[in-house]
Amino acid sequence: MSELILHQYEQSPFAKKARLMLGFKQLSWRSVDIPRIMPKPDLMALTGGYRKTPVLQVGADIYCDTALIARRLEAEKSGPALFPEGQEFNVASFALWVDSVIFQHAVTLVFQPESIAVRMGQLPPAVQQAFLADRAKLFSGGSTTRLPAEHARSNWPVLMGRLQQQLERSEGDFLFGEPSVADFSLAHCLWFLKGTPVTAPLVDDYPDVAAWFGRVLGFGEGASSPLSAAEAVDIARNATPAALPVEDFVDPNGFKPGQTVAVAATDYGVDPVEGGLVFAGREEIILRREDERAGLVHVHFPRLGFRIEGR
Repeated sequence: MSELILHQYEQSPFAKKARLMLGFKQLSWRSVDIPRIMPKPDLMALTGGYRKTPVLQVGADIYCDTALIARRLEAEKSGPALFPEGQEFNVASFALWVDSVIFQHAVTLVFQPESIAVRMGQLPPAVQQAFLADRAKLFSGGSTTRLPAEHARSNWPVLMGRLQQQLERSEGDFLFGEPSVADFSLAHCLWFLKGTPVTAPLVDDYPDVAAWFGRVLGFGEGASSPLSAAEAVDIARNATPAALPVEDFVDPNGFKPGQTVAVAATDYGVDPVEGGLVFAGREEIILRREDERAGLVHVHFPRLGFRIEGR
């Protein structure tokens, strides 16, 4: 079986989510350190244009977005379950909401001037400017708009109050009793806020939340070892994509295998990836691509949050 390879950088909130899920599953994995900002030529050789962090590679199969990465990790090792039986809809829907609504609140609060001054104050001005320019481009052209700081500050006590109540009344130590993808989706947002003393009180001021957050972090990040980007690209070139899923499903917009299509996120990081459609299922879309460096790869996207267009 091919190794799990996570293309990520340490400070990425969504990479933290992926690492926590790997820890929860007690999986071993290889870590490829990618640039925080564009260009990302080695990653582009694998994804064909998808630039968001993280990306999971398994041989010549490339998985985009942590929502789909969670499902791939579930297929890799069924227990403990990220989607506990009987709670699949609840935990997946909560994770989807958190990854958009709560995450955007966290981004706004972290990017307040006083927080950014602490988080990036030791970096040269040119590096700071390049990072902020990259993030402005990342969030342009999609459905996500930056939440005004006053709105984020006003809404935060409501959100944390509801979370505090949920934890008080939960029948277990986690959001839905037993741990699930819902916990890791929320935890990475709070981990982002804990990054500086300016925003850490937004978590620490809620004792039940802080205790739950500690329990989630306690799963660790699994056993990782470094891998160079060039080695990861070579692994893809020398591998063959896995067999396609078998699923009785008809695409509601009539897309069929064999068509040339473009797939892109709809919220932010909307750069399209073009390729031949080889699978369109209920949860997953798979494109076939050939790259000069990476060879033949299958790039996997979740259906939710992405659009498909014919070419």
